[in-house]
Amino acid sequence: MRPVTPPAARTALVALAALATLTACGGSPAADSAAGRDGGGAKGAKETVTIRIPDPGNAGVLARGKKDGSLDKALAAVGAKVAWTGSAGPFAPAAQAMNADQLDIATGSITSGVTSLSQSPGFVFFTATAPDPVGEGILVREGSDIDSVEDLVGRKVAVNKGGTGEYLLLKALAKAGIPAGKVERVYLRPDQTAAVFNAGQVDAWAVWSTYAVAEIGSGKAHFVADGTAIGSDNYSLNAVRSGFVKEHPEVVEALYAYLHDNSAKEKRDPAAYLNVFTDAGPTAVNGKAKEVQIAFTGKSGTVDPIRPEDIKRFETVAGFYADQKVTPNKVDIAAHLLDIEKLS
Repeated sequence: MRPVTPPAARTALVALAALATLTACGGSPAADSAAGRDGGGAKGAKETVTIRIPDPGNAGVLARGKKDGSLDKALAAVGAKVAWTGSAGPFAPAAQAMNADQLDIATGSITSGVTSLSQSPGFVFFTATAPDPVGEGILVREGSDIDSVEDLVGRKVAVNKGGTGEYLLLKALAKAGIPAGKVERVYLRPDQTAAVFNAGQVDAWAVWSTYAVAEIGSGKAHFVADGTAIGSDNYSLNAVRSGFVKEHPEVVEALYAYLHDNSAKEKRDPAAYLNVFTDAGPTAVNGKAKEVQIAFTGKSGTVDPIRPEDIKRFETVAGFYADQKVTPNKVDIAAHLLDIEKLS
């Protein structure tokens, strides 16, 4: 685990003065204050701050925190409570929800973050989790004649446009020296791709653990190249609405501390964070798929502050996306990062 105390010398990610400028995208302070507080309570009494977070489902740190009350306790210490809003999913719609003042926190990859930042963002990123070395990659069906990235030439590969899937495919092709145009990208929503993949309508699927676990666990698919082989810089990030962090920095700090500490616990004991609410039904992970998920989580990173070395890798992704024409220009990542350790 990387230490949470700031090193002796480091580059500031975003000065608080710059953050104040960013909040112009997130609405007026009055509107932010009204949206972020519970209207009840006696006059003059300190009101409870409500932080809107996508429902975590049946697995992970937030799911366990929701069930056992530990998240409520951590936030209550700073006068806040959670309102679970919608459900966790792709970052692009979550970014739009933050821009529209309908959501305060969201999780996504740096790749989907880059594309969302190219569209007048009203949010900043405040944590980084190292790229997944084994849980993301290029998936092929068992029995496929695709044995390497080079074998993808002339084939159809399913990707989510502008997100992790497109990044993984383009990165794998670039590393292998294959022009991107030699492989047909089939743009699909991740939650609609499994049926297309299993029906043989695409030859491969560039995907991450959320969807790869079930396919690998079924024994019907495997990675022809994983994150390590691809050389992925695909960090997972947490974002906060700019207006919210300006009004309630202590709440964001408390949430960060909770995520950091509990992600380390999850890494040590992944099984305890699976099937949190139910071990049956479509949200449960069992059998071989559970073994796969436990193995992936045990090798994953923890939720940490954004360090200068992380920023360099973020900028590499932004430059790569611009070079590959995924974004029209290189996105200025550093302008949308928050140093959680210097917030107060």
